[in-house]
Amino acid sequence: MDATKLLTEDHNAVRGLFEQFRAAHESGDSQRMKATQREIFSELETHTRIEEDIFYPTVREVGDEDLQEVVAEGIQEHHVVKVLMREIEDLSDEEIFAAKMMVLIENVEHHAEEEENEMFPSVRQHMSDDELDELGRRLDDAK
Repeated sequence: MDATKLLTEDHNAVRGLFEQFRAAHESGDSQRMKATQREIFSELETHTRIEEDIFYPTVREVGDEDLQEVVAEGIQEHHVVKVLMREIEDLSDEEIFAAKMMVLIENVEHHAEEEENEMFPSVRQHMSDDELDELGRRLDDAK
């Protein structure tokens, strides 16, 4: 599978979990919010690892200056999300927990949209279908 399609599927899976979290938050279901938060974190940890270990380094090798800039920004956005995740894991106050989760969700949604609308189209222009498929296999194997 094309690497950009695989990563977009990951984004969509997390978006679904975000909707579950929002629904649990709106209904005041603390247990469901916490369970969904754990699923979100698991997905994000796997996704950021394969992007940082495999996808981003490969994209950097393409040599396009604009792509390198978007990759550098993406790495920093991952850092912000990781910091939020650590802070959220240590929280006991439900109101602050929900607020920080909403900030995390907003950050991840922005990051995913940026990748899908800016980075992925450029990656597809610079890599052949075979290269994208091979990269997708590597990402899938690493998951």
